[in-house]
Amino acid sequence: MPRVRNDGFEIAYDVAGPPGAPVVAFCEGLGYGRWMWRFQRERLDGYRTIAFDNRGTGESEAPEEPDAYSIAAFASDLEAVLDAEGVESVHVVGASMGGMTAQRYVHEYDRAESLSLLCTSPGGEVAVPTPEATQERMFDVPEDADEREAIRFKMEPAMSESFWAANQDVIADIVDWRLDSDASEFARNQQAAAVAAFDATPWLADVDVPVLVLHGTGDRVLPVANAERLHERLPDSRLELYEDGAHLFFVEDPEAVTADVREHVAAVEGDDGTTEAPDADA
Repeated sequence: MPRVRNDGFEIAYDVAGPPGAPVVAFCEGLGYGRWMWRFQRERLDGYRTIAFDNRGTGESEAPEEPDAYSIAAFASDLEAVLDAEGVESVHVVGASMGGMTAQRYVHEYDRAESLSLLCTSPGGEVAVPTPEATQERMFDVPEDADEREAIRFKMEPAMSESFWAANQDVIADIVDWRLDSDASEFARNQQAAAVAAFDATPWLADVDVPVLVLHGTGDRVLPVANAERLHERLPDSRLELYEDGAHLFFVEDPEAVTADVREHVAAVEGDDGTTEAPDADA
């Protein structure tokens, strides 16, 4: 597992896909490890994909200082990973907190060729906050819940009722992955504080790369109005809504979401969306 040091902390990441192919980097949500993007990465054949564990999560180091956690810090971790891999240009995909990281990244650094923002928010006064009932569900776990029960309890609002009822095998796998990689309670709380402090509205109009904004209309974590407010403020954006889609709509409908991301990246790359792996000897 490759690692890079940034701000004195080790950040773990992995790389998949053919060398020389266009690079797509993924930024995950609050508390989640890089497993979150496995559904997209396994379908993005022909691209080189990179995912990293946010500081405090998975195999990355967990700082003990609260001020080490911020959206700007997560964006700098992504820059350190891309620099370590010698990536000159990248398509950045972020969901939820990772969407905030992606926004900050394109504002601070110059490698990004495109953004795909899923179930995220611009932050600040224009943002529509997480409903109080959802916040309570995500952070006030019953005291008698064991680890698996706690994860299931926190995760349920992020999924649609129909998917939850019909896909308990997938839910069980996700719980296993989360048991292996979730942020600690301290790190999760600091990541939540970073989300609360985020505000991209002063500079969103300066974002000069094409942006795909994807959001589920049934999102109970970050209401869909946040996507509309992002779309209104980004000068070159396209908004695609998933009818009744939950917060983790990209987990529930990976084929369609990956196809949307692929089409967006391919348009920027100037191909037809059927990118093939380059000859390894080329």
